[in-house]
Amino acid sequence: MFYQLALWLRSAIDVPGINLFQYVTFRAAAAAVFALLISVLVGPRIIAALRRMQIGEQAKSELQSVGQHASKAGTPTMGGLIVLAAVLIPTLLWGNVLNMYVVAAVVTTALLGAVGFLDDYLKVVKKYPNGLIGKYKIVGQVTTGLLVGCSLYFAPEWYDADLASVTTLTTVPFEKLVNFDFGVLYIPLVIFIITATSNAVNLTDGLDGLCIGTVGISALTLAVIAYFSGNAFFADYLNIMHLHGTAELTIFAAAIVGAALGFLWYNAYPAQVFMGDTGSLALGGALGVLTVLIKKEFLLPIVGGVFFAETVSVILQVLWFKYTRKRFGEGRRLLKMAPLHHHFEKSGWHESKIVTRFYIVAILLAIITMASFKVR
Repeated sequence: MFYQLALWLRSAIDVPGINLFQYVTFRAAAAAVFALLISVLVGPRIIAALRRMQIGEQAKSELQSVGQHASKAGTPTMGGLIVLAAVLIPTLLWGNVLNMYVVAAVVTTALLGAVGFLDDYLKVVKKYPNGLIGKYKIVGQVTTGLLVGCSLYFAPEWYDADLASVTTLTTVPFEKLVNFDFGVLYIPLVIFIITATSNAVNLTDGLDGLCIGTVGISALTLAVIAYFSGNAFFADYLNIMHLHGTAELTIFAAAIVGAALGFLWYNAYPAQVFMGDTGSLALGGALGVLTVLIKKEFLLPIVGGVFFAETVSVILQVLWFKYTRKRFGEGRRLLKMAPLHHHFEKSGWHESKIVTRFYIVAILLAIITMASFKVR
C-alpha cells in the first residue's frame, strides 16, 4: 500500500525522497525491519493471551525421557499467529499489492495458515488427539496448490506478459541455458511442491528454534534469487529466466526473514512459545510457492535441504519398518526415532547442538544454491 501511495504522491506533488519507494531493495529492507518489529513487539501480547487461554503444547510421551521435553508441556503454542502477522502485514504495506506474484504468495501463506490454525485449534482447544484429520489437511493443501497451479497455467498474463512463453518451464540447476518443460504435468507439480513443502517444514518443527531458523535461512536465499530473476541485468548475467514481476517477491521473502528473526527471539532454546501448525504449514507453503513463482523448483531439495532430509528420514523409517515386519515378522527401526532431529536427540546430542548444526548445514546449502548459478 505504501508503494501505491508513493506512486500517487509522486504524480500529484513533489515529495522529497518519495522515489525511494520505487526501489525493491529499500522496500524489502523496510519489510524485514517491520516484520522483525511486529514479531518482537506484538509477540509478548500474543504469548500472554495464549497463556491466559491455556493454549499449551501437549507432552510427547515418546520423548519424555529425552532432554528437556518433559518441561515443554504447557508451553504456549499457535505462536504461528505472530509469524503470520509479521509476514503478511509488512508484505501488504511495502509490496505492490497489485502484483499477482505477491497476491499468489500472500494467498498461499494465508490459506495454509488457516489450515494449520484449524488443526491447532482442534488439537489444543477442542482436545481432539490428532487435530484436523490428515485427509482434510491434505485437501486444504492440495486445494491451495491447485489454485496457484491453475492460475499460472491458464492465466499467466495475470502475472507477467512474458510468463506465457515459459509457463511450464523450470530452471535446471548446474546447467546453463537448459530449462525443463513439465507440459501438462505442471499443475500436479505445483500441487505436489506446495503440499510436500508445507508438510516438510511441519515435520522439522520439533526442536526449539530449529524450524524458524532454517526457514529464515532458506527465505533469505530465495529473496536474493527472486531479486535476480526480476532484474533484467542480473537475469541475463546469470543466464536465468527473467520474470519482471518476481522482483516484488523479494519483499515477501524479506518479510519472512524478518519474521523468522523476531520469532526466534521467543522460540530459541528454551522456547517461550511454539509456532504450531499455524506457522509451520504457512511457512512451508510460502517457501514452496516462492520456488514455483521464480521457476526454481529443482533447487528446492538444495535450498530446503534440511526439510528434505527430515522428510526422507520419516519415509525411510516407515518403509524400513514395514519391510522388516513383513520379512522378519517384527518391525525394526532404521533410525532411533524420526524425523532426523529426534534421532540425534536419542543419540545423546543436546537440543541446542542439534539446532546449531542444522543451521550450519542450512547455511552451507544456501551457499551451494547460490553457487549453482555460476558453477554450470
